[in-house]
Amino acid sequence: MSQFITVQVGQCGNQIGSAFWPLALHEYGIQTPNTGMNLLKTQRNHIKNISDLSDTFDSFFFVPDNPRNLCFKSITDLERAKVKARAILIDMEDSVVGELRRGPIRNLFDKTCIVTNYPGSGNNWAVGHYTHAMEYHERLEDTIRCSVEKCCRLHGFLITHSLGGGTGSGLGTAVLKLLTDDYPTVDRLVSCVYPTVAQDVITAPYNALLATKELVEHATCVFPIENESLLNICNTQLKQKNNRDQINYNSWCKPFQDMNSVVVNMLLHLTSGSRFAGSLNMDMNEIATNLVAYPKLHYIFSSVSPLSLTAPTMCNIQGTKLLDELFVNAWSRNNQLINVDPLQRNSVILSAAHIARGNCSMNDLKRNVERFRRKVSFSEWSKEAMKIGLCSVPPPGHSSSLLCLLNTSSMSLLFENLVKQFSKLYRRKAHVYHYTQVRGFEETHFLESKEIICDLIAQYAELESEKQPNISRLEIL
Repeated sequence: MSQFITVQVGQCGNQIGSAFWPLALHEYGIQTPNTGMNLLKTQRNHIKNISDLSDTFDSFFFVPDNPRNLCFKSITDLERAKVKARAILIDMEDSVVGELRRGPIRNLFDKTCIVTNYPGSGNNWAVGHYTHAMEYHERLEDTIRCSVEKCCRLHGFLITHSLGGGTGSGLGTAVLKLLTDDYPTVDRLVSCVYPTVAQDVITAPYNALLATKELVEHATCVFPIENESLLNICNTQLKQKNNRDQINYNSWCKPFQDMNSVVVNMLLHLTSGSRFAGSLNMDMNEIATNLVAYPKLHYIFSSVSPLSLTAPTMCNIQGTKLLDELFVNAWSRNNQLINVDPLQRNSVILSAAHIARGNCSMNDLKRNVERFRRKVSFSEWSKEAMKIGLCSVPPPGHSSSLLCLLNTSSMSLLFENLVKQFSKLYRRKAHVYHYTQVRGFEETHFLESKEIICDLIAQYAELESEKQPNISRLEIL
C-alpha cells in the first residue's frame, strides 16, 4: 500500500493537521481521548476483514520495529511502540504547533520534523517565500529527507496551507518548489484554502495571486477550498438533529474545528483507494493521469457525501433509493468544498471521477454515472471519460460514502474573482512597498502572476467554446 507524508504549513495548515491525525487514528479504529471504545467496536465490527485496517497502518504512520501483527487500540499503545505520524509541521508563528505539542497526541509527532519561528511572516507572501525560505532552506531539506528515508513506498506529499496569510502562501509554495526540485517523480497533492472576499487580511489578494502562480507551476494536483463553502456546510450540518451530538476530535484546537474536519474527510476519502483493499480501487497516481488533461489545468473540484463522516452512530445505508440520494447530495451545492458551479450554463467537464467507499456495487455506480452524464456538459472528446473507484472499507460511522472529483471549466470563476480582487487593490498600489522591500521580490512578480492566471482563464474559455471539428471523409478513387 502507498505511503504519504503530510506537510502542514502555517496556522491554517496546522489547524487542518490538528483535525487530520485524530480522524486518521479514528479511521484505523484507535482510541483517542475523545473517542469511546463502544463506538470503535461498532465501527470495527462493520469491517469484514479487520486486517484491511492494520495492514495499511503505515500509510500515514511510521512504526520503528514494524511488527507483523499490529494491534493498537489507544494512544498509549502508540506511545509504547514509539509510533510517529508521517508529518512535517512548519510555521513561522508557534501558536497552533505549540498547541499540538501540548495536546493529547503530542507524542505522535517527531520533534525533528517540526520547524517553527517567531513572530511570523506578517501576512506577507514575499517574507515567507524569500526571507524564511532562504533562512530555513537547509533545515527544511534535512527534515523532509529524514521523513522520506523512513518510507519504503512513498507515493506522495499531502500539503495543507492557506493562501491568505504570509507563511501558508509564501513559505508553503516555497516548500512546494523544494519538493519539485528534490523529488520530481513524487506526487505533490495540495489542499489549499482560498480567502473569502470579506477577508481579515487586507493583503490577502496579493498573497493568493502570488501563491496561485506557484501552485500552477509546481503542484501535481490542487484541491482548492473556500472558507465560505466550509462555513455553509457546517451551518447546514448543525441544523440537523443527528449531527448535534457529533464527537469533536480536535477539541484542543478551537478555531474552525468543524470546517477543518470537512477538509480532512475529503483527504482521507481521496487516499482511501491507495490505503485499503477494494474491488475496483483507484490509486492516487490515477488522479493526475485521468483528471489532468492539459498541463497546469490541474485544479480539481471536490464534493463529499455524506458530510457528517464522524457521526456518533452507525448509519446503515440500504436500498437503491438511499444510495442514489448519496450521489445526488454529492452533486448538490451544499456539499461542495468550493463555491463554483460545474452545472452552470456554458461550463464543460474535462474529466470526472467518482470514488465510493463501503456498501456500493458496480451497478450502483454505473446507474448514477449515467444520471450524472445527463446532468452536465462534457467536452466533445471527454464524454466517455469517467473514472470510478470502489473501496471496500467504509469511513467510520457510515456504511457508504462518495467523493466526486471534477476538472471543470467553471474553475475559471475562482481565478476571475482572484484577479478582480487583486486588481482592485493593486490599482491604488496599496501596501505594495511591503513586498518590494523584501530582498528577492520585484514588483514585476505581481504582473507575471496575473498574466499566468489570465492565461489559465483564457484556456478555460477556449475549451468552453471548442466545437467538434467537421472533417469530411476522404474520397476513395
